[in-house]
Amino acid sequence: MPLQTVITGTGCCIPPVIKANHDFVKQAFYAEEGSPIEAPGQEIVQKFQDITGIEERRYAGEQTTSSDMAIEAAQLAIADSGVDPETIDQIIVAHNFGNVISHTVQSDAVPALASRVKHALKINNPNCVAYDILFGCPGWLQGIIQSDAFIKAGVAKKTLVIGTETLSRVIDIYDRDSMIFSDGAGAAIVEAKSSTETSSGILACSMQSHCTQEAFYISFGKSNRPGADPTLRYIKMKGRKVYEYAMQHVPAAMKDCLDKAGIPITSLKKVFLHQANEKMDEGIIKRLYKLYGIKDLPDHTMPMNIHKLGNSSVATIPTLFDMVKKGHWDVHDLQPGDVVLFASVGAGMNINAVCYRM
Repeated sequence: MPLQTVITGTGCCIPPVIKANHDFVKQAFYAEEGSPIEAPGQEIVQKFQDITGIEERRYAGEQTTSSDMAIEAAQLAIADSGVDPETIDQIIVAHNFGNVISHTVQSDAVPALASRVKHALKINNPNCVAYDILFGCPGWLQGIIQSDAFIKAGVAKKTLVIGTETLSRVIDIYDRDSMIFSDGAGAAIVEAKSSTETSSGILACSMQSHCTQEAFYISFGKSNRPGADPTLRYIKMKGRKVYEYAMQHVPAAMKDCLDKAGIPITSLKKVFLHQANEKMDEGIIKRLYKLYGIKDLPDHTMPMNIHKLGNSSVATIPTLFDMVKKGHWDVHDLQPGDVVLFASVGAGMNINAVCYRM
């Protein structure tokens, strides 16, 4: 009997520390080659907000790690789904930097964050396999795609997929791009359901990796500040290159996913894009509709929470989806039967998309 891969529960952890744009006004910023950026602080911050849409972002508390947030999001997703944790077959945790302790830039990923989550959830079942994946910002969505593959292969019936990150611990405060990044975690329970039980589930997916000249558009590098310790490395992004790459490749991958699913774009209720920056996300969805010859976008198609939460990498889509699904985000809502499209882009460079019926 054909199986459907269905998201039966979601949860998210939104960190408590609010870092507003005005907190950066007095920060000294330097260009990549080390020259000081002479523009007034208020001008720098306002230009940043105009491009990214970010007004404020959330940082984890000093004693909170990525795995701590993952555990909180997981507990909420399990409660939302009503599953017995002992029946979960796989725990997949997407992140990029492991646990980074406050005031350090050293990553700790041994044991894997997924192992720490399983330990905290007190799951004794040895057949519940816990592992991490590194796939840049699309990591959580890649975990959903893997869950779908495992379910349809008969390997698993229930998976817990988490995206968690504390990017605030790996940013170079002297780099303007540091204002983009934030912290957070989101989780989902994914279950196998027979096609007679449900009409919900994953309809199609699309994935790509471009690793030639694009491979190091997002990477680790030394601080922009002259005289900084060259052995300390921070997240670095070639913003213009990332934007151009996303505009060229993401809409095509999204169209490929919709076409595989046999879903006309006019039937699409919502698009959940990785919250990279407002300008880029708006450009992506406009180009998607343009590929179908549609100039005017329907109202309220693309929820966004980047304005208040920033870019938390693997956590942006699951936190946004949880908020909309539970009615916590402005004008957006979801109803049974709605068709939605998830899509993300990030370090690698990697792209993925999933078409899903609620």
